[in-house]
Amino acid sequence: MNWSYTIWIPLLPFLSFVINGVLYNRLPKKLSGVIGTSALGVAALLSYLTAGRYFFGTTSAEGYQPILAWQSTWMHITDKLAIDMGVYLDPISIMMLVVVTTISFLVHLYSVGYMSEEEGRNRYFAWLGLFSFSMLGLVLAPNLVQTYMFWELVGVSSFLLIGYYYDKPSAVRAALKAFIVTRFADVFFLIGILLYSYYSGSFKFEDLNNIAAIQAANSSIPVFMGLSALTWGLMLIFVGGAGKSAMFPLHIWLPDAMEGPTPVSALIHAATMVVAGVYLVARLFPAFHGSDDGFALHVVAVVGTFSSLFAAIIAMTQMDIKRVLAFSTMSQIGYMMMGLGVSGYGEEGLGYTASMFHLFTHAAFKALLFLGAGAIIHAVHSNSLKDMGGLRKYMPMTNITFLIACLAISGVPPFAGFFSKDMILEAAYEHNKLIYFTGYITAGLTAFYMFRIYFMAFWGRNRDYDHKPHDPVWSMKIPLIVLAAGSVVLGLLPFNEWVTSDLRPLHIHFDMMMAAASVGIGVIGIITAYLLYRKPSDAPDKISHSLGFVYKTVKNKFYMDELYLGIMREVILKRIAAPVAWFDRHIVDGTMNLIGNTTVGLSKGIKRIQSGDFQVYAFGILIAVIFFVVLFNYFIPTI
Repeated sequence: MNWSYTIWIPLLPFLSFVINGVLYNRLPKKLSGVIGTSALGVAALLSYLTAGRYFFGTTSAEGYQPILAWQSTWMHITDKLAIDMGVYLDPISIMMLVVVTTISFLVHLYSVGYMSEEEGRNRYFAWLGLFSFSMLGLVLAPNLVQTYMFWELVGVSSFLLIGYYYDKPSAVRAALKAFIVTRFADVFFLIGILLYSYYSGSFKFEDLNNIAAIQAANSSIPVFMGLSALTWGLMLIFVGGAGKSAMFPLHIWLPDAMEGPTPVSALIHAATMVVAGVYLVARLFPAFHGSDDGFALHVVAVVGTFSSLFAAIIAMTQMDIKRVLAFSTMSQIGYMMMGLGVSGYGEEGLGYTASMFHLFTHAAFKALLFLGAGAIIHAVHSNSLKDMGGLRKYMPMTNITFLIACLAISGVPPFAGFFSKDMILEAAYEHNKLIYFTGYITAGLTAFYMFRIYFMAFWGRNRDYDHKPHDPVWSMKIPLIVLAAGSVVLGLLPFNEWVTSDLRPLHIHFDMMMAAASVGIGVIGIITAYLLYRKPSDAPDKISHSLGFVYKTVKNKFYMDELYLGIMREVILKRIAAPVAWFDRHIVDGTMNLIGNTTVGLSKGIKRIQSGDFQVYAFGILIAVIFFVVLFNYFIPTI
């Protein structure tokens, strides 16, 4: 089969970026949205074609095999080590192609209506195209170098989109915060790439994921603190993934990133960029699994599990609808990391398949939640849940689609989230009971805070709005309807036959008791939210007041921002930066100033000799003659 056409999947959004960016001031206001949406629509169709041809036309007795659809050598480092640019197709890259192009297309279409009154509309669609190109280049990368290049480009385009409202100080601060935190993590990512590639001898994923070679190399390479250099390299790479996926403690940028336009939140911080870390671990999963008895995977499991619970607890107390969804995203990404961390390989790879399945289903219902929130904000002109209530009467279509998304993320059957979340919990139960219990509690909290949003916005207190709210225009309705349909049916896909750790179909057993338990905890969360928020009540305020300091601590996100700010001011600025600045100012600059001033002083003294006065020159010659006469007649003979 000829797969060379797949190079156009990332190139089409790049062309939309170039056209909208170069012709920024010349394009008619509405044309930029048409260009961006059309480019992503064609890219999405090409992705569906690729997925159909791959999953229904390339299977063999050994499962689905990777395909290098296009490749060009960029530079040779040594005779054996080169850096290539290419298009690498395998089950997870094709899955991500479908996710990225679909969500990006729907966000472009949604943005046509949502951003219709914005002055910087052309700039907005240019940045969207750049982001889509960067994300597609990342998921199609055949090696770590191309991954890193597009990884950084994703960070740049994310910075531009978060700071879209550049005249708004909070948006500028949020963009800088996201950029700095993720760049800090990416330093470790780069070190990990260099370390791992140095000892493995390759940048290519097909070489890096050779389990037999990894296990053989682990026995012959340097060991530090009981772990091989390859394991340390993988854990450093995971730090980069944790930064991009907002895992604890590198999560602080994600809630503030909600300062960007709501469609941006749906695209970047729900379905694409934040899952890049999950995709990175999945892409290197055989390497993680083969590292020092899977130690690196244990780290992934612990970080993911803790992040999931941590974010779910905070989400229960937030009043900004987009910030609740931001912490929900962090929690769900933690779930995916947990699934990867508890997974075995081959027939024991349920966690891997479950994690990728949850990434796939989560893209639909979380994008739907963000776009639904955008429709609400567009209607009531506020992000605060305190300013919402009774919207079901004004926005019936938004009400239904938002409810579907809430049911899906809460794991209620037969919606998509039920199948993927249940698989993760089952994998966790087989691996570690403590991780399973933590994930189980998190599932209940997820159902509670999601239906807290739903009941407060669409039920609760009936409000008198200054402008009568209404469902959005059709360019915004269509993405909501499509994503709602996906949130219903995507769980029925035979994912265990397509995306597995060893590329072979995985046989899974549906555990009815396990499923009943996961549904039960979700129903408890929904009922609790119903009792507290379905009708106007003082009970939530009384509960929060009774919790006192605990509630305040959780609402303030465990003071993590204050902790980082304190460390920055008291340790980095005062204890490190200030002494370095003093040394630079007084020692380095002082030394240079001394040399310069001395040179200037000597030159001022010497220039007096060059006065042009003949008598001074004659006197100087006389003194020199007398000096040499005395020297040669009285001192040199005696030596």
